[in-house]
Amino acid sequence: MKKKVISALLCMSMVATMMAGCGSSETKTTEAAKTEAAKTEAATEAGGDTTEAKSEAATTEAAGDETEAAKADGGADVSGNTYAIVTKAAGNPYNEKEATGFQEVIDGAGGKCVVKHPESATAEAQITMINELVAQGVQSISIAGNDFDALQPALKAAMDKGIQVSSLDANVNPDSRKTFVNQAGVDQIGQTLMDAVLDISGGEGQWAILSATSQATNQNSWIESMKKVMEDEKYSKLELVEVAYGDDEYQKSVDQTQALLQNYPDLKVICAPTTVGIMAAAKVIQDQGVADKVKLTGLGLPSEMADYIGDDDTHSCPYMYLWNPIDVGRLSAYTSMALVSGEITGAAGEKFTAGDMGEYEITAAADGGTEIIVGPPFKFDPSNINDWKSVY
Repeated sequence: MKKKVISALLCMSMVATMMAGCGSSETKTTEAAKTEAAKTEAATEAGGDTTEAKSEAATTEAAGDETEAAKADGGADVSGNTYAIVTKAAGNPYNEKEATGFQEVIDGAGGKCVVKHPESATAEAQITMINELVAQGVQSISIAGNDFDALQPALKAAMDKGIQVSSLDANVNPDSRKTFVNQAGVDQIGQTLMDAVLDISGGEGQWAILSATSQATNQNSWIESMKKVMEDEKYSKLELVEVAYGDDEYQKSVDQTQALLQNYPDLKVICAPTTVGIMAAAKVIQDQGVADKVKLTGLGLPSEMADYIGDDDTHSCPYMYLWNPIDVGRLSAYTSMALVSGEITGAAGEKFTAGDMGEYEITAAADGGTEIIVGPPFKFDPSNINDWKSVY
């Protein structure tokens, strides 16, 4: 049927053209058109639908070679697939940046992106969203876990439906994921933060940690790593007085910082391995005018911490660390696409190309699963904070 339509259209086109150009040659033109159309149909039959193939090729080219663009972007054709990201909670700027990077890659490759921000940083809120995504029939879920183990039944049910599950930023247990997109190595972060505390404190004195929630898997793993680092003799004069939890809520983090300052008059350093906590603590320390006695370090967003970073007695934070959360989201998107396409399975030793981010290798993780590490922490200090504050 399709070939007959093509022949008919060709006839009509040639008739119209010749009538406009030759006037009285209508009969000859019609016969010529019929002859040409017959030749075209015969050629199509003999050549294996050449005309149809050329038409389809032209359509593909006119559409901008979306398939090739998708392959170039992440090594896979994502058209028709839906990729979801579930963050820790709504209103968290760091999570929002991760989601931005994730959506940028999926949209650019021609896929459909679904972003889910739970109202609260709890496993229960995430479970509800996981179940919704399973019902929608998405192809993949990438999740920043609010609990290491509690999400397993929901995520296992998703994988049983054929959905490719990975984690980013905050891990879930190995039975709940194919792989984990880790912003940096756990021990690398633990060592970096402990060295910062050692340096800023002058090598001795009381210090405290202001964390996110008590169930936050990434913060908990970093804190455990810091405690192991502290077993070295060089840190023996440092006293960790408390690990406080601000639940990644700004006001609660403010309250916890105020409590630390009140309860420990000799406190020298607060380390906040959370972007919400470090911003809250930085403001409290400067507002109370105690930046000459108590200093701050940890993990923060340059855009939020620029006013607090300085090497004098009026600024609360001499320096801090982070990685680009947008890149964490982008690498998670490339990982999701590669899992869905079958390019990777999440096994250690597999390699894939993450668009312009380059080639990455999946490695064994300490929890028995696998992970993909984005890169080492980056130091932000007075020499470069102004260059980065407008970036993220």
